[in-house]
Amino acid sequence: MTDTYDLAVIGAGSAGFSAAITAAGEGAKVALVGHGTIGGTCVNVGCVPSKTMIRAAEALHAARAAGRFPGLHGEAALTDWSALVGAKDDLVETLRQSKYADLLADYPRVDYRESRARLGNGGLVLEGGDRLSVGRVVIATGSRPAMPDVPGLGDVPFLDSTAALALEERPRSLIVMGGGYIGCELAQMFARLGVEVALVTRSRLLPEAEPEVSEALTRYLRDEGIAVHDGLTYDRVNRTPDGVALRLRTNAGEDRRLAAQHLVVATGRVPNSDGMGLDAAGVALAPRGGIEVDDRLRTTRDGTYAAGDVTGRDAFVYMAAYGAKLAALNALNGDAHRYSSEAMPWVVFTDPQVAGVGLTEAAARAKGIDVRTSVVPLDHVPRALAARDTRGLVKLVAERGTDRLLGAQIIAPEGADAIQTMVMALKARMTVAELGETIFPYLTTVEAWKLAAQSFDQDVAKLSCCAG
Repeated sequence: MTDTYDLAVIGAGSAGFSAAITAAGEGAKVALVGHGTIGGTCVNVGCVPSKTMIRAAEALHAARAAGRFPGLHGEAALTDWSALVGAKDDLVETLRQSKYADLLADYPRVDYRESRARLGNGGLVLEGGDRLSVGRVVIATGSRPAMPDVPGLGDVPFLDSTAALALEERPRSLIVMGGGYIGCELAQMFARLGVEVALVTRSRLLPEAEPEVSEALTRYLRDEGIAVHDGLTYDRVNRTPDGVALRLRTNAGEDRRLAAQHLVVATGRVPNSDGMGLDAAGVALAPRGGIEVDDRLRTTRDGTYAAGDVTGRDAFVYMAAYGAKLAALNALNGDAHRYSSEAMPWVVFTDPQVAGVGLTEAAARAKGIDVRTSVVPLDHVPRALAARDTRGLVKLVAERGTDRLLGAQIIAPEGADAIQTMVMALKARMTVAELGETIFPYLTTVEAWKLAAQSFDQDVAKLSCCAG
């Protein structure tokens, strides 16, 4: 049996749906081939379930932290773990149904096929032998949790991020392995929900963030009682009568042993690029398994495109959807659209939140750019003073000769929303002076950007409110 389509999309997550909907809007007949739970990682096991649990943990913490205001005292407690997890599952199911499964009826030009698929001559071959004759293909199969090479890991029961969010009972204690955004978010969430947590990482927390940001987050997590162990190697994992034990060695040569009920492995993700016959079809892979693409999302096989986590870069759901849209347009209309991540925002949903856009100071210098930087702690920002919460800072990176802004990072309780201001500033190619002359509303977190721009050339501690 052979069916004919203008475009086939492999993967039914955010990227796959974006490509299919875009192509249908162009009048194409589309085969959307998905395997596993429709909706992909973000809605099912990633962004949605983790962020609603993180928000619940923030509610507990906010009540307990009310005492920072004189005259206030707050208390809050987790009384029903099952109810909390059940509400998370209900939200996931609702969004999966409304934003994915139910949408298919609105796009009659999209034919959904539940199956594994591999590239074949002239199209796709599905499980069971069905063949799809297609003009073009977009691969958007996402990624899965990566497993590090740690002696003994395969012999103990461990949790990945998906399994950790699905625990039916609140654990007594956790070791979270991995200091990236997933590890940091999960560690703080579980700690605020009453779990004893140790967070371990080979380098430093958020190694791709500015060092000032990483150091600040490490300090804040430790202040909340999380045992952060950084700059180490993993020697071995062992099963114990009460759970698991992890033997570590610091860079200074010190041996450490940590024990907990569960081990959570959050050491990154790997592209789902296997099982599709890519090598035989002439689709080249990068050393870490991502599909190689150019700035038009073209692979090394004519007529085949890839977008999202399967490319091994810019692993954010909004970038996956953006890239998949461009891939579909290019596949159908002649490669006119260029993929760009130069003004790509990223967010870590810890508290305070960490967010950034553009180049770090180190990345800019590695490119040979002469830069100057500005760092402003939140105790200079009136919004933070009024909230009696001055945890955090902002950092700007600018090219010295032109003063053009190159990058920005923030760690602040409202950092996730504040970063979009700098996305627009970088997109508009603003200079430090232009940002400093922009009018910002008083007592907002985004005012920190104006202060950081002003601080390149003056001491903002000596300015009155809104001066400049």
